[in-house]
Amino acid sequence: MHAGPGWGRFYIGPIQFLVCFGAVVACTLLAGQSMKAIYLIANPGGTIKLYVFVAIFGVFMMILAQMPSFHSLRHVNLISLVLCLAYSFCAVAACIYLGSSKGAPEKDYSIAGANTRDRVFGVFNAIAVIATTYGNGIIPEIQATVAAPVTGKMFKGLCLCYAVVVTTFFSVAISGYWAFGNQSQGTLLSNFMVGGRAVIPEWLLLIIELFTLLQLSAVAVVYLQPTNEVLEGLLSDPKAGQYAARNVAPRVLSRTAAVALGTTIAAMVPFFGDMNALIGAFGFLPLDFAVPAVFYNVTFKPSKKGSVFWLNTTIAVVFSALAVVASVAAVRQIILDANSYKLFANV
Repeated sequence: MHAGPGWGRFYIGPIQFLVCFGAVVACTLLAGQSMKAIYLIANPGGTIKLYVFVAIFGVFMMILAQMPSFHSLRHVNLISLVLCLAYSFCAVAACIYLGSSKGAPEKDYSIAGANTRDRVFGVFNAIAVIATTYGNGIIPEIQATVAAPVTGKMFKGLCLCYAVVVTTFFSVAISGYWAFGNQSQGTLLSNFMVGGRAVIPEWLLLIIELFTLLQLSAVAVVYLQPTNEVLEGLLSDPKAGQYAARNVAPRVLSRTAAVALGTTIAAMVPFFGDMNALIGAFGFLPLDFAVPAVFYNVTFKPSKKGSVFWLNTTIAVVFSALAVVASVAAVRQIILDANSYKLFANV
């Protein structure tokens, strides 16, 4: 599936697999948080815990996960795109509304952290989160390797992917930081509820949470597909039909087990921001920056006297070092948060 040296598949494959499965865990957690927010809007002061909503979404995911292949998800992808645009623009509107209202939160735009060490680690942690945010091109990359022509399909997919990413993420990030400063939570939607009550019009928050929940359902199913492909490659019989009992049974069991594992992890460790940082540090930073530069040098063998070779080498070294430091920062942040929360925390 991958161009480059033979050892690439043993390095890239596991990272892609872990990144995609990590995204499933993160989506499941965020969906549970959205469901809890909707519950609190309808029933202020409700006592149902977060892990219950995560489990409910996990059961829903077990049903959606039975879609056979990437191709069968093409309509899901389109719906996901529309929902992404919808809830992003609604979130921007909510930030502008709250930030310009009389009860706007105090804004502090300084780097958060009690001391220099915390601030430095916080910066590297943020870099890892950004890498996760803008690493969405991994799905068009994987899809493009399924059938020729690879280059054309990948380029078109990535162009659309990053057009949506820039449009939605930049607008949400800028408006969210303007409205909340360094008090922005790991998920912006968490800032719209204080003490279990909405600080923006409830109907607007309900729309945002519903759009988010639906879009997360689509995203989680898409990111689950590489895991499904790996498991079915091990368990299925290529000589039997796709819907033969010999293949349907292991498909249902393996996909259900994968979703159950992801749901359990999401419920046990409900730190969405920390999870994003960990995925970015271990997965997206090397995949998106270091590895392509190394593979280019190994595959095309540019002259060591030329600028291309040394530019790629510099990129690989710098981002490899950045990935190591960001990994340390991400693990450190998880340890710090673990001191404040417990397993199956109701955050």
